[in-house]
Amino acid sequence: MATVFPTAPAVTVPVVGLDAVFPVRRIYCVGRNYAEHAKEMGGTGREAPFFFMKPADAIVLALPGHSARLPYPSLTSNLHHEIELVVAIGKGGKNISAAQASAHIYGYAVGLDMTRRDLQNDMKKQGRPWCIGKGFDHSAPIGPITRAQDVQGIDQAAISLQVNGQDRQRSNTSQLMWNIAETIEQLSMAWELQSGDLIFTGTPEGVSAVVAGDRLLGEISGLQSIDVTII
Repeated sequence: MATVFPTAPAVTVPVVGLDAVFPVRRIYCVGRNYAEHAKEMGGTGREAPFFFMKPADAIVLALPGHSARLPYPSLTSNLHHEIELVVAIGKGGKNISAAQASAHIYGYAVGLDMTRRDLQNDMKKQGRPWCIGKGFDHSAPIGPITRAQDVQGIDQAAISLQVNGQDRQRSNTSQLMWNIAETIEQLSMAWELQSGDLIFTGTPEGVSAVVAGDRLLGEISGLQSIDVTII
């Protein structure tokens, strides 16, 4: 049956070493999943994991060899960076146990959960959803996906973000309060995961504001780095 207007092309992310792309279905994000970041956001230690979402078309591809351009969003004067390990789901499931979680992972990538912090904070104060602070256009830069079979030691990988050559965030994925397998277990209790889902697993401490002209370099050991310029 014909559509009433042309459908948008599928959102896809390149896969390292393949002449193929990963089609994105949904983007799930984990809040406050590093202890030190939780503290800087007003939390206290390990709490039950909580999740929010971004639209798939919020993705900005940050491909090797050039700096991706990210427009400074409207309605904010406090745009924050959050460097994150992204997990790409290749096999769906509901109520996946932590012990079985690895069988559902296709690969990993470096991502940024860009945040309109002033709007998010306003929504928190009013007890309203955060969508306007988290799920805006261009809020999910991501690099190419590396297949899980090609990554070693992702549970103990160095993760960092530099802005204009200066360290802003630096930690290790071993510091995740809810590790990758536990996150998949908890997330799959609430939603049935499907092939094509992405999970942004949380950011370490050091989040802060960026402005137009800033250049961000995000790195996680074993994965392709991302280079993003705010315009």
